[in-house]
Amino acid sequence: MSVATATATASEIISTVTGGPTELKVHPLPGAPLGAVIELPEGVKDPSKLGDKDFETLKKALQTYLVVVIKDQAELAPESQYELTKRFDPTCAGNYGHSKEFRNEKSVLRKDGVSVPTVPQVQILGQGEMTNHCGLDKFTLTHPTHNTFHKNVLSKEEQDAGYTRYYRWHIDAALYGLSPPVATTLLGIHVPPATKRQRIRYEDTGEEFEVSQAATAFVSGANAFDLLSEEDKKLALETTVEYPPHPFIYISDARATSDGLTMVSEGKELPFDQLPEWEESKIKRLPLVWTNPVTGKHHLQTAACAAGSLVRSNGERLGLEETRKELQRLMRPAISPKHVYAHEWQQGDLVIFYNRGVWHSVTGQFAPGETRLMHQCNVSSGLDPVCNK
Repeated sequence: MSVATATATASEIISTVTGGPTELKVHPLPGAPLGAVIELPEGVKDPSKLGDKDFETLKKALQTYLVVVIKDQAELAPESQYELTKRFDPTCAGNYGHSKEFRNEKSVLRKDGVSVPTVPQVQILGQGEMTNHCGLDKFTLTHPTHNTFHKNVLSKEEQDAGYTRYYRWHIDAALYGLSPPVATTLLGIHVPPATKRQRIRYEDTGEEFEVSQAATAFVSGANAFDLLSEEDKKLALETTVEYPPHPFIYISDARATSDGLTMVSEGKELPFDQLPEWEESKIKRLPLVWTNPVTGKHHLQTAACAAGSLVRSNGERLGLEETRKELQRLMRPAISPKHVYAHEWQQGDLVIFYNRGVWHSVTGQFAPGETRLMHQCNVSSGLDPVCNK
């Protein structure tokens, strides 16, 4: 399918499900594998205040283009960001966005942000020392880099030369006791100019992909599924991913592969009896393929770094190392450079991504003294994703 055909089809879908054109305008990103820019109706500054029809257009655009960008939102209040995020999934009302285990001292996510005191569902992310922000006098943010998470890291000389890595390809989800959020909103309040470039080297092929400093990378789960062979598509549709209890604590001593897709199996995972108290009923077992409710497309969706086992429809259960190798095999084609949208952050960008349709990854690193300030919000859904075969 050509880009032009895909765009026309997506536009037709949005028009059909919303009952025709609305004041909110959707502009597909030219030449990008996914994504669109949203133009708010005249007079609307706060996207959480959109009327129902315009919001429905925004929601369908999100589920169709998977990543949408609203410009000039640097002043968006945390309360508004939370309200906007909740509108994408009415079942998330009353849920909390971040599990307590995210702040567990053993969790690999423990340094990934600071909560806004008055709106704890909104996380403050970035790099550097911050003062007098959202009621917090002083705090320090640390941008995640592959140096603390990958088994093998780039040398200082390589990093000084501008090379970087995908940190960790994932979906936003606790993957224990809580259902994955439908949408994530990510707001760039203060970001360095996008003029500084970094390069991701693919160690298995030698390819290089140039991105702006600390770009956020996205790939389409639908494209990942489409890239599979017919045999693998059938197998994926009949596979469930089982996650261990407290998965981000379980993998705390393990290290990731150089592509950021999964973990190196060295027996460093914590035994279940050394994890915080857990319940069998809260173990997450999710289909490997999720169905997009607007386009009807199948999306290959998983957080392979956190996966424990794959279970086939015939009852076959793959062990941890085999599960990781299989997921890496299935996912690797989708992160080739031509399939990645790397968002070049500009101050005021509000990026909304369909968390049940894309995977994303942090990239890059900052030099001493460089700072970045962002707000992120996602709220656990009341329902698990489904696969309509």
